[in-house]
Amino acid sequence: MVGTVLDEILAAHRKAAAEDDRRLDDIVAAAAAAPPARGFAAALRSGSSISVIAEVKRRSPSKGDLAPDLDPAATARAYETGGARALSVLTDARYFGGSADDLGRARAACSLPVLRKDFTVDLRDVADARAMGADAVLLIVAALDDTELASLASLARSLGIDALVEVHDSDELARALDAGAELIGVNQRDLRTFEVDTRLAEDLVARVPPEVVRVAESGIGGAADLARLSAAGYDAALVGEHLVTSGDPVAALRRLRGGQ
Repeated sequence: MVGTVLDEILAAHRKAAAEDDRRLDDIVAAAAAAPPARGFAAALRSGSSISVIAEVKRRSPSKGDLAPDLDPAATARAYETGGARALSVLTDARYFGGSADDLGRARAACSLPVLRKDFTVDLRDVADARAMGADAVLLIVAALDDTELASLASLARSLGIDALVEVHDSDELARALDAGAELIGVNQRDLRTFEVDTRLAEDLVARVPPEVVRVAESGIGGAADLARLSAAGYDAALVGEHLVTSGDPVAALRRLRGGQ
């Protein structure tokens, strides 16, 4: 199974990018007309406690349906009420059941900055993210070569949005830092096997410079996990499955944050 799901997803996104005949300049012009960015990275360091990035997620390739009937606007409002400092919204339709509409509705329903969570492989993906209202875009180091990583991050900066650069091991972290990443996410889930290593974030955090905003991703299921990551030095944690399957995201977030 190693590589099959990730490779399939990346191949589908690269094929779509290759068949996309839109001009980048036209999408950049649309991006310029989007509402002002809300400052995703800055929001993660805006409080005295570790921030939660709460995810709007309908399904996943590994777990199947999680919340297929999820209302993105109502979920965003609940996350804001529960104390989240930012949102992550899946926009991949084929594998995660998401859409640009989900992102737009979630962002319009609250005041939180929003990450477009998707497999970014093309400059038009970055411009699309800003055009649909995203305040940050996800760049997965495992999915990109160094030239792609640099060019995608550069366009994000020029459009005024943050790039969450996701890594899964020390080699990818070194590549992210070499590319000048200012916001790094350590994903404890191996995207090829879907296994979670709950010690990975703690193992890598010392290699992330203090000026870089640090985000832990995956494997966070309770207040003890969040407290451990906070103690390790993380500014934020991205939490999805735990919240969307809780039945009461406001209460789940408050429990996760330990009453903060």
